[in-house]
Amino acid sequence: MALSKNRIKYIHSLELKKNRKADKVFLAEGPKLVGDLLGHFPCQFLIATAEWLSQNKHLPVNDITEVLEEELSRASLLKTPQQVLAVFQQPDETLDVSVISRSLCLALDDVQDPGNLGTIIRLADWFGIEHIFCSPNTVDVYNPKTVQATMGGIVRVKLHYTPLPELISSLKDIPVYGTFLNGKNMYSETLSPHGLIVMGNEGNGIGKEVEQLINRKLYIPNYPADRETSESLNVAIATAVVCAEFRRQAALS
Repeated sequence: MALSKNRIKYIHSLELKKNRKADKVFLAEGPKLVGDLLGHFPCQFLIATAEWLSQNKHLPVNDITEVLEEELSRASLLKTPQQVLAVFQQPDETLDVSVISRSLCLALDDVQDPGNLGTIIRLADWFGIEHIFCSPNTVDVYNPKTVQATMGGIVRVKLHYTPLPELISSLKDIPVYGTFLNGKNMYSETLSPHGLIVMGNEGNGIGKEVEQLINRKLYIPNYPADRETSESLNVAIATAVVCAEFRRQAALS
């Protein structure tokens, strides 16, 4: 069956959040990513080259279209198409804040860049963090660029969109961490194996309303301390540094 113009148009429409939200779907491309997602999310349809299909039989997909590289290129959102693309259903998520009292979780306050969000999901997956709570203005997890950047981490890391001030206010005595220039040296503090780590917007950091609710302010020291350096770290890199120290301390306890 040939790849129709309407289907190509539909795939391209999924660049927009309102279209993804209307149909509760998202797009993934490439052998590694699609392979990771198959079996975890219901697949509405899949488009692939003969070479990929010959290496991947008995797929849990009813709607499969074999295409030439040229046809895949017209449908793909990537500069270099990668053998296969698929449209998956978004899962239904339930908000359970109790996970914060028994595990380490992340919160993102208006992170805007799709690549940063995808990288943070990938980092969370690496460090065994299964839940990320996002402010409503944080970029959509199902943005195609975000999905690509997760490198499959979206399978194991759950994202929940909710107003952060309300969430943090409900946590009572649970540790809530955030990074600030006036915080305490992260490497000198005893870090809890459970609680919430808040990371802020790329340009503005953590918002004032959320900052007032953070009960443990941390600082990632530059080296050496008296050297002139960049004003701040990229939010994804900062998340990696912070998560690594939390997990290092947990491994020693």
